[in-house]
Amino acid sequence: QVQLVESGGGLVQAGGSLKLSCAASGGTFSQYYMAWFRQIPGKERELIATITRKSTSTYYTDSVKDRFTISRDNAKNTVLLQMNNLNPEDTAVYYCGASSFFTLQPEVQDVHYWGKGTLVTVSA
Repeated sequence: QVQLVESGGGLVQAGGSLKLSCAASGGTFSQYYMAWFRQIPGKERELIATITRKSTSTYYTDSVKDRFTISRDNAKNTVLLQMNNLNPEDTAVYYCGASSFFTLQPEVQDVHYWGKGTLVTVSA
């Protein structure tokens, strides 16, 4: 059983930056692909970035490519999401997820463990 706890969300102005962190405990962190999703109320949870077990490959959805960077530290059981040049459309609850389906584009149902999310609000 893996527990995930996100942190780092908050209110930021358009053009600003935030760094989200997801701390894992209770399992073997390094055996999972890690992903960040986000969800706007009333909409489906959306995959935005994924990283492989040894950080050899990453995936980004088009809307965040070149602005967001996913990284992980297996020694610290942590996955990060650096978000730059934020815009109001990035406002959402951000969730990290752990998956043992070794795909760079996991579906929501492929994620075995979820954090509770952290809210990011970008003002115009």
